[in-house]
Amino acid sequence: MPASAPTVVAWASAMFLRSNRRKKDGKIHRYCSIVESIRTRRGVYQRACLYLGELSDSQHAAWTKAIAVFNTDADAPETHSLFPADRTPPPEALAPLSLRLGEYSLSAPRQFGACWLATELWQKLQLDQFWRARLPVSREGTDWAQLLQVSVAYRLIDPGSEWRAHRHWFQNSAMGDLLGPDFHLGGKDQLYLLLDRLLEHRPALFQHLKTRWQDLFGVKYDVLLNDLTSTYFEGAATEIEKAEYGYSRDHRPDCQQVVLGLIVTPEGFPLGYEILPGNTTDKTTLRATLESIERQYGKAERVWLMDRGIPTEEQLAEMRAAQPPVQYLVGTPRARVRQSHAQWRDLPWQQVRDSVRVKLFQEEGELYVVAESQGRVKKEIAIRRKKLARALWALRRLRRASSRDQALLRLGAIQSKVGRAWKLLQITLPPDGVAITRENFRFQLDRKALATAEAYDGHYLLRSNLSGKEPAYLWQLYMLLVEIEGVFKSFKNELEIRPVYHSVGSRVEAHIFVCFLAYCLHVTLRQELRGKAPGLTPRAVLEKLATVQMLDVKLPTTDGRVLTLTRSTEPDRAVKLLLQTLGWQLPAQSPPRLSSEQKLPS
Repeated sequence: MPASAPTVVAWASAMFLRSNRRKKDGKIHRYCSIVESIRTRRGVYQRACLYLGELSDSQHAAWTKAIAVFNTDADAPETHSLFPADRTPPPEALAPLSLRLGEYSLSAPRQFGACWLATELWQKLQLDQFWRARLPVSREGTDWAQLLQVSVAYRLIDPGSEWRAHRHWFQNSAMGDLLGPDFHLGGKDQLYLLLDRLLEHRPALFQHLKTRWQDLFGVKYDVLLNDLTSTYFEGAATEIEKAEYGYSRDHRPDCQQVVLGLIVTPEGFPLGYEILPGNTTDKTTLRATLESIERQYGKAERVWLMDRGIPTEEQLAEMRAAQPPVQYLVGTPRARVRQSHAQWRDLPWQQVRDSVRVKLFQEEGELYVVAESQGRVKKEIAIRRKKLARALWALRRLRRASSRDQALLRLGAIQSKVGRAWKLLQITLPPDGVAITRENFRFQLDRKALATAEAYDGHYLLRSNLSGKEPAYLWQLYMLLVEIEGVFKSFKNELEIRPVYHSVGSRVEAHIFVCFLAYCLHVTLRQELRGKAPGLTPRAVLEKLATVQMLDVKLPTTDGRVLTLTRSTEPDRAVKLLLQTLGWQLPAQSPPRLSSEQKLPS
């Protein structure tokens, strides 16, 4: 995350230049570094933030150390020997450069660590090569491929609007340093124009990512997860063709939306997505999804995992009748558990976990798996009883209502909070026009209906055309659907795919496309962590690496020029341990730059 201005000022004011002398093999060496004074309960200690290297001492010119410096005035590299201004360089020193150390300054603090990681992930997926071939540099010099890299890194690290990326984030990040001196962000309009160049390359990107994940992690595509989510618009979306009102998974029925259909592997690697009108129902998407995957990747023996709302009976029959049959495993409506109770009631349970047991039965060429989770049983019972307790207390207070009409209004409010548990209450109201009294307003809990409801709590029914499979295997396979819920959570919370502020349909889809690319970096990082640091999340790693900053140390010379050392701060102990565990290494510090005198900050 980019450091805010108040934090930078406080941090810089606590820093100073420290020169250390060390005698080694009879020779005296002088080393300079920027240190930070930190006050604790035990006192003040100094933490090294920037190491500036060795400065030669005139008393030991024979061991003078020369460094490579890029002269920005001459636009060419040079070699100099550095000396403090209070020492006279010896005659044999190579192009001596005397520095006024007491007049150093720190400037342009910017976030480096997370930007570096985003760049590494981008290159790991070879997206730099993929986009370089498809987004060439424009005649005006706009590097669209690198501009896309900036947009995706921004979406991964600190998502926000294109205006904010241009006015705030980029200048407070080290993306410019990482992409090279020739890269220029340009105006905010370039970020919008970039969106117009992306969508035509979507099919090629899906194929490229499938190959890369297979090469990097050995990902298999024999089990695929299919589910839908939505993202809504802020403001009027009258110019967006697919913006419609519909069932809002974001609990914003007042906003127009689009529906996002996503296909992922059990590890969370996305194979593709489709953007559908906001009023699209789940059951109308399956046929197009199957055709899209077969067209892109060919026919194969895949297992499709889907939630209960996606396939219809007709579509499942088509999947069974196909040659070869399309294998599936889907959930069923909750009412189906009760309807099929007679078929599985007397079958033996099989324990698959300490708190989970399953049963298996067949019906019309399909396998059905009944699963019972003790944890889910307790949770559903507790939720229902809590709602019922609140409803009963509210009904007791309702006896003080002045009229029957007022009581009906309050009953509607209570019912909306209780939900399905309302059916378990038996309520008697007085006739119209009669005031509410304790005698004519009666209510009670239907204990028989409550016992029946609790008997099916924690149960769910799965159906599949996978023959010869154990019920435990089918249940574990279905539990993989939790993975796609995690994908949707990352899209919405960490990458901020919602809400959408764009007012042009193509740019709405391009916004989702950039979020998709950012998630590809996210899931690649997560896969890296699974084998080496399974306790860490991608967001936690990005936040840890965000503590590594970059800044410019400006050292004026006695001949009126300025030596600029662009340095990244020293990682703290936790970040060093993280880098060591993951086998990562931060890049070497960039060479110093020598330029004409500039106005230094006071």
